[in-house]
Formats: sequence, structure tokens, C-alpha cells
Amino acid sequence: MTLDAELRELAPRALGVLVRRHGSFEACEDAVQEALVAASRQWPEAGRPRNPLGWLITTASRRLVEGWRSESARRRREERYALEQPGAPGPGSAHDDTLPLLFLCCHPALTPTAQVALTLRALGGLTTAEIARGLLVPEPTVAQRISRAKSRIRAAGAHFVKPTDEEVAERLPAVLRTLYLVFTEGHTASSGPSLQRVELSTEAIRLARQLRAQLPDDGEVAGLLALMLLTDARRPARTTRQGALVPLAEQDRGRWDADMVAEGVALLSEVLPRAVPGPFQLEAAIAAVHDEAPSAEQTDWDQVLALYDVHILVAPGPMVTLGRVVAVAELRGPAAGLAELDVVATDPPLAGHYRVDVVRAHLLDRLGDRDGARAAYLRAAQGTRSQPEQQYLLVRAGGPGPAGTRVPGSEETAATP
Repeated sequence: MTLDAELRELAPRALGVLVRRHGSFEACEDAVQEALVAASRQWPEAGRPRNPLGWLITTASRRLVEGWRSESARRRREERYALEQPGAPGPGSAHDDTLPLLFLCCHPALTPTAQVALTLRALGGLTTAEIARGLLVPEPTVAQRISRAKSRIRAAGAHFVKPTDEEVAERLPAVLRTLYLVFTEGHTASSGPSLQRVELSTEAIRLARQLRAQLPDDGEVAGLLALMLLTDARRPARTTRQGALVPLAEQDRGRWDADMVAEGVALLSEVLPRAVPGPFQLEAAIAAVHDEAPSAEQTDWDQVLALYDVHILVAPGPMVTLGRVVAVAELRGPAAGLAELDVVATDPPLAGHYRVDVVRAHLLDRLGDRDGARAAYLRAAQGTRSQPEQQYLLVRAGGPGPAGTRVPGSEETAATP
């Protein structure tokens, strides 16, 4: 594990311990960020400490004390916290506070966009720039959202405690959305040289398992976990040894994780008969159709299209619409797919999105329009900051464009809400 990956994994655990001990989310988050910067500078030179989590908690705690020394309540606070020996991690550090921290980040005093930004920062370890690219908003806007979110949590008097049943029900939709955004950033990184950030998708799955254990009867919690498992199962086959992107239709399905597929399908089989279908259950069902097909050619596209039709009724969204276009193209041919794409491509949520050009390029390729396909590939390559995606699209733009080229699977061109 790289240093960055280790620090990203430890950061939410350290933050959870500090917030539980000291109560101020804003001050503790700032202190943990300072400790992470110190670790990234000191560990490569001095060596990795024997207890990395304890080191982070110690360093962050000292930053808190240093900050409190400049305040009017210096003596009272120092006397209170000096007894806790912040230099030692203490028995509580073994406890994982990540899930309660997640519910705190999704406090109702925050707007949905602020909840997402704060969670991606506090639990996902993403930088402000990465969050901005993932949410398609300017970086200064994200920085303001994070700062205001921490201030609103403080003003609301929110405490780091186990959420009540009412709070769980109120915050669960935001928690599910946020968890999936963390997973999505791990599954297909919004920028950088690697297609995937495994530490993020792994952490999202871990949190989803915790949530499932806490809420075993919730259909959407099970659906989210199933979707993550069915999607992450393909990870070993999504890139070449050199890190190049391999689209779903060209992947070696023998490299997929059969245990993860079986677990995801079993979850769906358990929950679908008894739960009201929601967007995550429907997306998981679509993923299961792809994962259970022995080959791309044997995919049950009739079932995929039927699921998308239900999805649009239950929870419409731009990427759901785009996924349905792909299914139509597979069933009725590229010309029918292009006709559907032309109808929806100018809708505000999709207008200018590079994934529209990805789908258009593949469909034009299948129709033999190489000039049109090349132009669409180049536009799509300009719209993504993921280097593996860019390279794949540029190769497609410059290649001969065989007539058998297929549209990527719907889950490779679209994301859940």
C-alpha cells in the first residue's frame, strides 16, 4: 500500500477518534489535515511509525491543544485534555468511528451538495480539486461548501453520537448517495494517470457492509451494496497490465471476481421480492444481467432495456437516460440508438457531457461513419481528465474503427444517481 493510500484509509478513523473525544468537528478536521501533511513529509524520511493511527491521533491532538492555547479558555481546556494523554492513542483508537462520522457529515442542517463535499473530504480523503471535478463545479465553490458545512455543523450543535432511528431515516438517502459517489470516484477516477482508485472503492464497500449490518431490512442499502460488489467484481479485467482501459464488451470475463458476483446476485435475490424497487436496486439488477452473461454477445438486452424503462419511471436521471440509449442501440441497431440519442442529447443535464460523445462515437463507428466517429471521439477525449479514458478515446479516434466495434456496456457509459 502506498503512503497516500494508507493515509487516506487512516484519516477518517483518526478524525472519528478526535471528534468523539473533543467534540468539535471543524477543529478536529483541520487538525487531522495538518497531521496528514506532517505525516506525508516526515514518514518518508524518518520511517513509518510502529502505530501509524496512534501517530496521527497524537499529532492531531497536539495541534488541537496548540490552537486552544491561544484562546481565552486556555487553562480550563488544557487542564481537561492534559489528563487524557493525547500522546497515546488509547484503547478507543481501535474502535472504528467511520460510520457515525458519515451520518454526522450528512446532517440535515447541510445542503445535499455540502453533505457530499464534506464526506468526500473527511472520509474519502479527496482534495478540493478532486471533489470539484467529481461534482462538476468550480474549485472555489467546493472550498466554500466545505468551510460552510463545518460551520453549520458547529452552529447546529451537532454531536458525535450514534444516530437515532429517526436521524437514520432522515439522513439515509444522503448517506447512500454519498457512499456511491465515493465508490464511483474509486471505480473510475475523475482525473489522473490511473483509471481506478482502489482504496476509495474498497472503503465505500466496507462502509456499505457496515450500513447493511445496521439496516438489514432496507432494500436500497442492500441494493447499493450489491451494485458496488457487482461493479467492483470486474475491476481485475478493466485495465491491461499497462493500465489501459478495457471496455466491458472486450473484457476477459474469466478474470472477474466470481465470489463478488455471487454475493451481489444473492443480495439481489433476497431483497427484490420483498422491497419496493429503488434506483440502486434497479442499477444492481442491470449490473447483474451483465455479470451473469457468459459473453457480451449473450447479454439479455431485452431485460436491460426493461429495467431501464422502470428506472426512468422510478428515478429518472441523465445517466439513466444515456444507459437506455445504449440498450436501444444493442437491441435495435446503431441507427435507432442515434435517433434516441439525438432526442435526449440537448437536455440540459446531458448537453455537453463527454459521455454523450462517447456513445455517439461508438454508434457512428458501427454505422461506418469514420469521420463523424473520429470527431466525436476527439470531443469526448477533451471532456475527461482521466488519462486512461483519454488514451482509449484517442486510440479509437485514430484507429481503423472496425465494423464490429460495440457500444460499451450501459454501466460503463452511465452512472447511478
